[in-house]
Amino acid sequence: MITIEEIQAERIDEFWEIQFGYLVDDGMVVTEEEKIYFSGDEYRSHLKKLTQRTPDTLHMVYFVRDGIRVGAAQYCTYQSEDGKCFILDFWVFPDYRGGGTGRACFDALSAYTKADGAVYYALNYAKESSHQFWLSNGFVDNGEDEYGSKLMVKR
Repeated sequence: MITIEEIQAERIDEFWEIQFGYLVDDGMVVTEEEKIYFSGDEYRSHLKKLTQRTPDTLHMVYFVRDGIRVGAAQYCTYQSEDGKCFILDFWVFPDYRGGGTGRACFDALSAYTKADGAVYYALNYAKESSHQFWLSNGFVDNGEDEYGSKLMVKR
């Protein structure tokens, strides 16, 4: 069973390091410009401000199985609007991929966020493997955002 562990503000730097490694290792961030941006104060301070916003707080969480962190996510449920839960980041750590871990993590995240007002889910993706994963979890294509990133939704 997967449980959710909220990341507290005093532990956010640990999350940033793990997230940056994921972004680079999984090929989400490739150019030096992107590396500087995603490891820099502008990006991180903007997201940190969102973690302090009420309502519509940005949450950073770990997925935990048997006391071991197996993945992480960032999401924001827009309670002040229509209940959309936008998933900014979602990943299973490499050593735990396969065997249904990603699906179990999403199931846990879904139950956790629904208890906090999520009505439906949205996200963008950059890689075809991510696209296939989200399709297998009931998401459908939903156009592009203003930056040309492909969007998906699950109602």
